Amino acid sequence: MRLAVEQLAGIPDYLLIDGRDTILWNCPQQPVIHGDALSFSIAAASVLAKVHRDRLLVELEAEYPGYGLARHKGYGSPEHLEALARLGPTPLHRRSYQPVAQAALQFPDC
Repeated sequence: MRLAVEQLAGIPDYLLIDGRDTILWNCPQQPVIHGDALSFSIAAASVLAKVHRDRLLVELEAEYPGYGLARHKGYGSPEHLEALARLGPTPLHRRSYQPVAQAALQFPDC
């Protein structure tokens, strides 16, 4: 979150944050659990972030073929889970995502 705030064109004087966390930033902050359901500002930011992410995944399909990123946008669809099992995780996958973490624990046949 801090990296996102650092990249803003202007310096914010208040942060409204979806979730429980705050960041180390010198301005007042308000975390809002389920903020996307309670705040139009957070909901709008969530939509913009999803559209941006989906466009990036369409572009990343060329760099990481075989995962179907352009079709399912990386969500845990059966196709994506099969690709993870077959190809392994990419550097983009969150290591905390359970199927990725599970794949890291698999040992080669002895």
